[in-house]
Amino acid sequence: MSTAAIGFLYAGATLGAMLSGIPIAFALGFVALAFMVAFMPGASLDTVAQNVYEEMASITLLSIPLFILKGAAIGRSKAGQDLYSAMHAWMHRIPGGLGIANVFACALFAAMAGSSPATCSAIGSAGIPEMRKRGYSPGFAAGIIAAGGTLGILLPPSITMILYAVAAEQSLGRLFLAGIGPGLLLVALFAAWSIVRFRSEYAAAKAVMERGGPASPILADDQYSMAQRFSTLPRVLPFVVLLTGVMVALYGGYATPSETAGLGGLMALALIAAIYGVWRFRDVTPILTATLRESTMLMLIIGMSLLYAYVMSYLHISQSAAAAIVAMQLSPWLLLLTILALVIALGFFLPPVSIILMTAPIILPPLKAAGFDLVWFGVVMTITMEMGLIHPPVGLNIFVIKNIAPDIPLSDIIWGTLPFVILMAVAILILCLVPGIALWLPDLLLATTR
Repeated sequence: MSTAAIGFLYAGATLGAMLSGIPIAFALGFVALAFMVAFMPGASLDTVAQNVYEEMASITLLSIPLFILKGAAIGRSKAGQDLYSAMHAWMHRIPGGLGIANVFACALFAAMAGSSPATCSAIGSAGIPEMRKRGYSPGFAAGIIAAGGTLGILLPPSITMILYAVAAEQSLGRLFLAGIGPGLLLVALFAAWSIVRFRSEYAAAKAVMERGGPASPILADDQYSMAQRFSTLPRVLPFVVLLTGVMVALYGGYATPSETAGLGGLMALALIAAIYGVWRFRDVTPILTATLRESTMLMLIIGMSLLYAYVMSYLHISQSAAAAIVAMQLSPWLLLLTILALVIALGFFLPPVSIILMTAPIILPPLKAAGFDLVWFGVVMTITMEMGLIHPPVGLNIFVIKNIAPDIPLSDIIWGTLPFVILMAVAILILCLVPGIALWLPDLLLATTR
C-alpha cells in the first residue's frame, strides 16, 4: 500500500475514532497501536512504553503539572472574585466598564493560572451574574468571559506554548515573551468591543424606557468612593506579587521554566493559606485532587499524541504530507493561510494540545523552509487555536460557560462568542502585517543577553 493511501487511512481512522465518542487520549492511542500492528514490525509493539517514556522525558513537560497546581490553588480560592471586584471598582465609570473589568480580570488570572477553562470558571462564576444583574444581555456576558478565558493559552505561563516549544524545539522563554504583545492586543480589541456593545445595549434600554417601558439595570450609575476603590487593592496586591515574582524569576534568568513553575505553585499555596486560610488537609485536598486529575488527563493526551506522531513519522506519513505541501509551491502567505485554515478546521474537533502534537511534524518544516519565524508562528497558531475554544461544535469554553450559567441558552452563548472569533481573526491579520508586535520582546531579550 502506498504512503498516501496509508496516510488517508490513518486520517480516516482517527476521525472515526474521534466521532465515536472515545476520549481523545484513548482514540489516538488506539489508532496508533492498530497501525503499528498492521504496518510496522511486530517488535515495535515491545517498545511502545519505551518510546512514550523517551518522548515525555522532557524537563520542559515537568512544568505542566506544576503550573496546573498554581492554577488550581488560585482557581479554588476567592482570587477570581477579588480580582473582578477590584477591576469593577476602578473601571465602572467607563462605558462598558464592567465588561472591560472582566476582560482585564481574565487577563490577570490567565497570567497566573495558565489555563483557559480555569480562567473561564474562576472569573465567570463571579462576572456573569454581576453583568446580568446590571442589565448586560446573557449572550454578551457569556461571550466576553468565554473569549477572555482564551487568554489563558496565550499569556505566559501558557501550557499550550510549553507543548509548542517542545514540538517545535524553540526557546520557551522567547515563546512566553512573544505572547505578551499579542495578548495585550487581544485585550485591547476585546475591551473596544465591550464599549461598542455596551453603548448599543444602553441605547436600546434607554429607548425602551423613553417609550414608557421598564428601566433596565444597565441604565443605573454605580458610584464608588476613592476609599472604596483603594480598599479593594490589598486583596489583589498579593496576587500581583505572585505574578511579578514568577515573571522576574523566569525572565531574569534566576530559574528555569520548570523551577519557576514549582516556585509559582508553592507561592500560590502559601498565599491562599495566608489570605484565605486554605491550609487544612480538607481544604487542600480538592486542590491536589483537581491538579492530579487535570495533570493525568493532559499528560495522557500528550503521551498518546506523541505515540501517534511517532507512528506517523515511522510510516513516513508526516514527511510525505510535508513534502506534498512543499511540492504545491504555494507562496509563503498562501501556505500560511492554508495551514491556519487546517488548524481552524481541526479546532472543530480537537483541543489545542492534540492539534499541536499531531500537526507539528507536518506543518513546521514547510513553514520554516518558507522563511517564517517559528516563534512568531507559535503565537499566530495559538490565537488560531483560541478561536477553536469558542467556536462550535466543540468549543471547550462554550461548555464551561454553560456549566457555570446553565440558564443561558447555548445558542445565546454561541452568538455571544462569534464577534470575538472575528476579533481574533483581525488580531492575526494585524500580526501578519506587523510581526514585531510578537517579536520585539524576544528580540530585545536576545540582544541584551549577547
